[in-house]
Amino acid sequence: MSTDLAPQPRLLVEPIVRAALAEDLGRAGDITTDTVVPAEARIEAVIAARQPGTVSGVDAAALAFALIDPAVSVTIERGDGARFAPGDAVIRLSGPARGILTAERVALNLLCRMSGIATATASLVEAARPHGRARIVCTRKTTPGLRALEKHAVRAGGGANHRFGLDDAVLIKDNHIAAAGGIVPAVTRARAGVGHLVKIELEVDTLEQLEEGLGIGVDAVLLDNMSPETLARAVRMVGGRAITEASGRINAETVGAVAASGVDLISCGWITHSAAIVDLGLDVA
Repeated sequence: MSTDLAPQPRLLVEPIVRAALAEDLGRAGDITTDTVVPAEARIEAVIAARQPGTVSGVDAAALAFALIDPAVSVTIERGDGARFAPGDAVIRLSGPARGILTAERVALNLLCRMSGIATATASLVEAARPHGRARIVCTRKTTPGLRALEKHAVRAGGGANHRFGLDDAVLIKDNHIAAAGGIVPAVTRARAGVGHLVKIELEVDTLEQLEEGLGIGVDAVLLDNMSPETLARAVRMVGGRAITEASGRINAETVGAVAASGVDLISCGWITHSAAIVDLGLDVA
């Protein structure tokens, strides 16, 4: 995990938080808080952990309160990448009660979701670390609209990011190979069609495909659903000529054996699309 992450630019985070708030406020705003809580009421509150984990999403959560009411004072006790235990305070709040209570759910939704991703990533990073130098990376299997936050959460958990989008790099997968008529024409066309700074990665399912890809030359190879033994053979075949990436249903129980194969990267889609949230709650003092 990382505790020295640069904060995400507000320009990227604010549209996400605004959309979430607009969805929650609907057509008439928070009719519960606005009718039950006096306008002049002020409170102090804390967002605290109910279980252990790694935090991410504090900037988005803080922004939710600021957008509802700039008079709400937000103090971040644990920044993205920090570990927490049950009972630990992550964010402290004080100010107008209506603003705090109206923004509460959106702030917690984002904070719990992103902390879940950071925690899942950290579990893989720790399980892989004793067995090799492989880095844990995410994929494009993200929640629509939340990719920037979710990929930041992966970094908060000590992982690294794969492509942010389709325009980052060329990744030739099995369906591309089938549609192009083979590995050689697929790679040849990709190389002719992109700029000199664009990397080309090739997904392979077998050592025979790997040999063909290495013959034409690629920057990285995605070794899909291979056993640890086959991965080790693949790494030896590559011999440093390309970056090696393992993928395919890798979890905390299997990641150590995959890392021991010597691959450079281990990509996992589940850390963004299926990670369980971390339970954090807001309590009024």
